[in-house]
Amino acid sequence: MIVVMKSGATEDEIQSVIDRIHEAGLEAHLSKGEFRTIIGVIGDEEKIDQLPIAAMPGVEKIMPVMKPYKLVSREFHPDNSVVEVGRAKFGSEQFCVIAGPCAVESEDQLMACAEKVMTAGAVMLRGGAFKPRTSPYSFQGLGEEGLRLLKRARSITGLPVVTEVVDVRHVVMVANYVDMLQIGARNMQNFLLLREVGMQQKPVMLKRGMSATVEEWLMAAEYIVRGGNRNVILCERGIRTFETATRNTLDLSSVPIVKRLSHLPVIVDPSHATGKREIVADLAKAALAAGADGIMVEIHPDPKRALCDGPQALNFEEFECMMEDLKKVAQALGRAI
Repeated sequence: MIVVMKSGATEDEIQSVIDRIHEAGLEAHLSKGEFRTIIGVIGDEEKIDQLPIAAMPGVEKIMPVMKPYKLVSREFHPDNSVVEVGRAKFGSEQFCVIAGPCAVESEDQLMACAEKVMTAGAVMLRGGAFKPRTSPYSFQGLGEEGLRLLKRARSITGLPVVTEVVDVRHVVMVANYVDMLQIGARNMQNFLLLREVGMQQKPVMLKRGMSATVEEWLMAAEYIVRGGNRNVILCERGIRTFETATRNTLDLSSVPIVKRLSHLPVIVDPSHATGKREIVADLAKAALAAGADGIMVEIHPDPKRALCDGPQALNFEEFECMMEDLKKVAQALGRAI
């Protein structure tokens, strides 16, 4: 249920409603917009239906929430949420570019990527320390040594870093090294992991599962926000379809759809979506045009020698060209990179 307060409701009136909700054993989630204050009510539906607050001073109306996800919905939070990580402001007019290698392979490789990310104008460095791979014989990442290298890259360049966490037992350790935690497509419905990152203070990037519907994706985000962590960024990374021309099928339609359903920022990963470096830049520009809040792309000093996903990684020259094109598109759309 949503309690919509009158535009002139006082702080005391708002607090009285919140107190009444708590007295009933329910949760109250306050959302203050520019013109309106909304209080979301979470808990036992029977208790919610019996809650006598419609006639309380300052209350304009009571509205039911029809969607299964509550906290991440536009109904609960009409204004865009802005997630700040360093100088990146996901959910604002800024189009945020995250870039880096699929996997941290060595100090030289990571530092070369970090320097290029910084000089080209991207705002965040990505790099995998733990790599969940389809084959157990593929490179699985450097583990904590990779995290130490990411931390060192941040100290040298000033770029905030994001990496994937794949195990509940690693969440606290990974959070101590990086600025944002990533939940990968394979773990989108790992509910224990979602609950654990929901209890952390670090922002979370939640990738869409390979076969997940938009509703399932938002329900996964609900687990994180329900745990207390409201700094969630959604990432469209392609879904599994019958098409074999690309690694996955990039569902750009999900960007405007999700932004109408949810207040959370949405970014796009054209690298994993396509698996083909030659079309990554085109889809990055398409993501910007579709209203995405940013992209995450893979780069490598020598993609042919990459230990992980080389065919989809841009070399440094290709990355620089993409960034220049994105700046032109952003300017035409009244946005900045």
